[in-house]
Amino acid sequence: MRKLISIRSLLLALIVSLVPAASFAQISVGVSIRVGPPALPVYAQPICPGDGYIWTPGYWAYGDAGYYWVPGVWVMPPRVGVLWTPGYWGWSGGVYVFHAGYWGPHVGFYGGVNYGFGYGGVGFGGGEWRGGHFAYNTAVTNVNTTVIHNTYVNKTVIVNNTTVNRTSFNGGPGGISARATSAEMAASHESHIQPTTAQVSHQNFARSDRSNLASVNNGRPATPAMSKVNAREANQQERIGNGVKSGQLTPGETRNLENKEAHINNEVRKDRQANGGKLTPAERQQVNHQQNNVSKDIHNDKHNAKTDRPATKEGGEHPHR
Repeated sequence: MRKLISIRSLLLALIVSLVPAASFAQISVGVSIRVGPPALPVYAQPICPGDGYIWTPGYWAYGDAGYYWVPGVWVMPPRVGVLWTPGYWGWSGGVYVFHAGYWGPHVGFYGGVNYGFGYGGVGFGGGEWRGGHFAYNTAVTNVNTTVIHNTYVNKTVIVNNTTVNRTSFNGGPGGISARATSAEMAASHESHIQPTTAQVSHQNFARSDRSNLASVNNGRPATPAMSKVNAREANQQERIGNGVKSGQLTPGETRNLENKEAHINNEVRKDRQANGGKLTPAERQQVNHQQNNVSKDIHNDKHNAKTDRPATKEGGEHPHR
């Protein structure tokens, strides 16, 4: 029996070692080795916030408290000409492994998962690059054509399923049985760009909000999608992440800062729910005041004596940045 357990442990270690670094956080603490992610929630796509943004669908990520939802969001690509290949969960060697998303010249394999809004399981029908501008297919994306004029209509990309399949993983019991096409295989060998800082911050912020936990929302997150990543929140998360990497923030300081960010996020979510999805001027002022306080705390914690390593200068970082 001990020998069998040892063999299984070695196999799991081998699988983990093969997973890209960008997705390692998804499989920490043994990640749902036996349980796959919940079904994808049904939600409406927010209107595109401006020219050049590309839709990245929501997905179930995994943290210390289990599966949590990362809202779909419009993001700016890292450069002209690249498209987003969503991440997906796949069954391999008796465990569920997350394959991280990436940017590239073509859309690769994402498990055959129907994320909607142009991501029907194969490729992307929500838009295409035309020269140096991104053109939107308004048949499957929510774009204000009076503001954004780079649009077209192609209804052939709409996936008309007689049975709505919201399965969020590939392979395993109840999973999607899709396999990569030759074009998707070719795309996997192209040069890729990792998720942007804004995308990473977006996921970190989603993890800090307990309402995103599947164990709390029963698979129906209160905020399934967002218009775009809040620049201030993303900046705060980036600074916290940099402090962790440099050793300037201790685990206790990091936990305290993340809890404060989560508290602000929960207040914003409740205020939006009470006001039809918007914040009043007074509420925006209050949120800004709270974020200013957290910003000061980040600066102070990164420069006090409670650091894991000697503090280093950060190029004149302003405490309110």
